Amino acid sequence: MMAQYIEIKAANPDCLLFYRMGDFYELFFDDAAEASRALGIALTKRGKHLGEDIPMAGVPIHAADDYLQKLIALGHRVAVCEQMEDPAEAKKRGAKSVVRRDVVRLVTPGTITEEALLDPGRANYLMTLARIGGGEAQSFALAWADLSTGMFRTAAVAADRIEAKIAAVEPSEIVVPEPVFSDEALSRRLKRFGRTVRPEPQALFDGSTAEARLCRFFSVATLEGFGRFSRAELSAAAALTAYLGKTQLAARPILERPVQVSAGSVMAIDPATRASLELTATLAGKRQGSLLAAVDRTVTGSGARLLAAWLAAPLTDPEAILARQDAVAHFVEETDLRRAARKLLAGLPDCERALSRLALMRGGPRDLAGVRDFLAAALTLSDTLPEALPGELAAVGAAIGALPRDLAQALEDHLVDAPPPFKRDGGFVRQGAIAGLDEARALGENSRRVIAELEARYASETGVRGLRIKYNNVLGYFVEVSEANAKALTAGAGAATFVHRQTMANAMRFSTEELAGLESRIAGAASDALAIEFSCFDELSAAVLGAVAALRRGAEALARLDVAAALAELAVEANWTRPKVDAGLAFAVTGGRHPVVEAALKAGSGASFVANDCDLSPGQGGAVSGREAGAIWLLTGPNMGGKSTFLRQNAIIAVLAQIGAFVPAERAHIGVVDRLFSRVGASDDLAEGRSTFMVEMVETAAILNQAGERSLVILDEIGRGTATYDGLSIAFATVEHLHEVNRCRALFATHFHEMTALSKRLSRISNATMRVKEYKGEVIFLHEVTAGVADRSYGIQVAKLAGLPHAVIERARHVLAELERSGSQSRRTAFVDDLPLFSAALSRKPEGPSESEVERELARLDPDGLTPKAALEELYRLRQLLKGAG
Repeated sequence: MMAQYIEIKAANPDCLLFYRMGDFYELFFDDAAEASRALGIALTKRGKHLGEDIPMAGVPIHAADDYLQKLIALGHRVAVCEQMEDPAEAKKRGAKSVVRRDVVRLVTPGTITEEALLDPGRANYLMTLARIGGGEAQSFALAWADLSTGMFRTAAVAADRIEAKIAAVEPSEIVVPEPVFSDEALSRRLKRFGRTVRPEPQALFDGSTAEARLCRFFSVATLEGFGRFSRAELSAAAALTAYLGKTQLAARPILERPVQVSAGSVMAIDPATRASLELTATLAGKRQGSLLAAVDRTVTGSGARLLAAWLAAPLTDPEAILARQDAVAHFVEETDLRRAARKLLAGLPDCERALSRLALMRGGPRDLAGVRDFLAAALTLSDTLPEALPGELAAVGAAIGALPRDLAQALEDHLVDAPPPFKRDGGFVRQGAIAGLDEARALGENSRRVIAELEARYASETGVRGLRIKYNNVLGYFVEVSEANAKALTAGAGAATFVHRQTMANAMRFSTEELAGLESRIAGAASDALAIEFSCFDELSAAVLGAVAALRRGAEALARLDVAAALAELAVEANWTRPKVDAGLAFAVTGGRHPVVEAALKAGSGASFVANDCDLSPGQGGAVSGREAGAIWLLTGPNMGGKSTFLRQNAIIAVLAQIGAFVPAERAHIGVVDRLFSRVGASDDLAEGRSTFMVEMVETAAILNQAGERSLVILDEIGRGTATYDGLSIAFATVEHLHEVNRCRALFATHFHEMTALSKRLSRISNATMRVKEYKGEVIFLHEVTAGVADRSYGIQVAKLAGLPHAVIERARHVLAELERSGSQSRRTAFVDDLPLFSAALSRKPEGPSESEVERELARLDPDGLTPKAALEELYRLRQLLKGAG
């Protein structure tokens, strides 16, 4: 057996091997030690190898999913090795024969499909990165698929956009060619994704055979019907299907035909901006507290996944955005329809993932029941929806109206209401659905009743009231009568039916052909019943997979319906409004609010959020070179005044508007934003050896090098991480570049009040500030944005709120007052030099005698020998020496 294990392990060296032994998956050698550490399970031993004990650890089959989840989360890959024959069959080959085993699948982070291992509201993407050519001629492409739903996408990508695109998709596993993984420049771009990245041989990405491999996978003669793909996209897509073949082995996944995501079709958002705005996760990596968590009102897993995908990739086509808005608006207006739809959708099984498991032969009766319940709800909804629907809802109605009603009826007729999770358990076919199954179940489950009925019939036919049917291990089932009544069974008509088997002291025993056949049927009843159920499962699965295209279209349609109804529910609940989105450069928000902060306030203290306006539309600051461009706001104000919240809320409003949602504002007019940049907050990158200021400069450089006039740029406190004049100079130059070169719409928050002078010479710049009120020496932050300039930053007041010691606060007030009184820079420098803290550290060069020389002069004097006049002269001389020393 260990020889077999070692052979299988050698073929899967980079995986933990789950080796099936009866009711356990066992691990040996280093795998056992690693699993013991990772899972916290006992490490034991079994036998010896090369004179050493063999470490062993195991997990029970029924709990394997829980252990797999932990291992996958830690970045491990697991090879599942099953018993391919019954142990009884192996024994027929000899007492020492080993049960035949083989690996049936490789479980990796991007290829899991088990319901217990997946987050219902999060897609699980496998991604491949392909490179074609070299040097300046090289091109890149990404392909990504969700094996659990069948979704398949490709996109050509520039080298400098690889990180951003990967961050937008958030794959669980990224497969790259080994040369790319070893490329220093590219590996640096991939480094931030850690153990998610996996190198594979370059042969997997062979561009010359990519098209042929994809044709074989999809069973087509040509890919022309799929669209026009670049060679790099074909390479990435073919590598993805090859990797699936490598990990799924005999099971063939059913993927949609690849859909190309064209450049410019979605808003470009770099990783730093995604992190800053916390679109789908907070900076701590949690969903709670993110924008997604704040706006998600979906009631299905597929709807939650679709909403997350929309937030990750807002649209840039005004017509497509308008179609989504129309669907949301319809549900806002049709309250009864919205409530009815959400009620039907609530708790709907995840049909997409059930279909994938069935296709991979990992499905069970509950997956079939999931498809049944999905069809029932979808067809009911189809009958509920009006014929004329606006926007995307028209396509939704068509898709669910085309779902196969005959399949729905077949599943309803054959499946029990609440089937067991595994088909091996049986009991999932409804009573009365299959006559042969009912008979087998009757024999297996009601054998006593069947025997009793036969016993009563035999007694009636023979007239022997004492006739009994009994059982033992030697004769099996037999008829027993007293010796006095035996004649009724041995003479006349009874002799043709009953065969004498055994004579006892006071009784005689007989068998019959009917009883022998009944015994055989009873013995095999359970096995027969299970075989019939297995056959029924296979037939129903085949019928479901035969309608997979229609089912997937219906599932996608219901996901869109769920998102539209959820966004409408949110709009009504939170008093959001429909924005105007067009191809212009407008950005006018009236009464805008931050949805996450507003929700947190409502859930916490119940306080109201202070709404603010923002207008970056062309014409707010005039025109440049006869051509309009968006405005730039310079925002000043105190810490804790709400600047960062104001910045982020306007970026978030743009994102929400372009996914087709209503927005948290009284009114909004958004000209489509093609690129969104947000540089808010401070952080370092210790792994790359970057200071906070260096990270700030790298991110700012990316903005200044990429932003265009359709971009929206949000910048906060640029230049604060270095010396005052350096930082001020960088901030000045940055704003000038945004104004003159990038010509974008921008919000720029700063504590450098000197920058507000830019509004006098740069026509598109306006000054705005956060209002503050002082009352009895205390500062009240009003969180209101108004035109103008802040008079100061109120940093000491914020320090007081933070709990700095009273002595520190008072000393800071004194120092600030002196610095403000000092006026010019030279006088401020002199004042700083006089402060005890600074003067103690100053090194000074004495211009006169040192203090020790004065002491020596005093020691030389003889006070008793001095006249009063001489003593006075000496005193003046010593005083002059002291002045010279000072």
